[in-house]
Amino acid sequence: MTSRVTFISAAMNPSLRQARFDDGTAPLEDGGAARARAAAGALPSAARAVISPSLRCRETATALGLGEAEPCAELAGLDAGRWRGLTLDEVGAAEPEAVARWLADPAAAPHGGESVRDLCLRIGRWLDTASQTDGHTLAVVEPEVVRAAVVHVLGAPATAFWRADVPPLTATGISGRAGRWNLGLGRPLNGA
Repeated sequence: MTSRVTFISAAMNPSLRQARFDDGTAPLEDGGAARARAAAGALPSAARAVISPSLRCRETATALGLGEAEPCAELAGLDAGRWRGLTLDEVGAAEPEAVARWLADPAAAPHGGESVRDLCLRIGRWLDTASQTDGHTLAVVEPEVVRAAVVHVLGAPATAFWRADVPPLTATGISGRAGRWNLGLGRPLNGA
């Protein structure tokens, strides 16, 4: 059975622009919503659509014309614990050692939330489950979910997580099956 998943990174919102640990409640910027609406016709057809549970992903899916997209808790962005709502600069000024440890050690979760390693494992489990579904799935997700999927598909160490940039409104395609995935990276959506 061959499966296909296309991850669509959510449109721009203030949290992303400010390098803020998103708490899931920040809406899209007007420009991000307009670019998503313009890209709506560029999406490939799919058997199902799923979304990260954040407001930004829900609004992106709506703007892309995926009104029937199913929220999927397993595809939530990284739980940043007590850092939610703060910018990276704010946390770095208050807790420089904790930020350095978090960026260097994928198993570290000094914020009390989820580690990068745990995020990568969670997304890998979701992909392995998705591989049991025949057909194509569209998933509108946070950028860190795409990074974690790339780490899993490539069999890369979790330290590679920080080496993948995921711009807003790009498509990352994965096809194949558990244990044998192929990766297509960062295709801009037409109109975006």
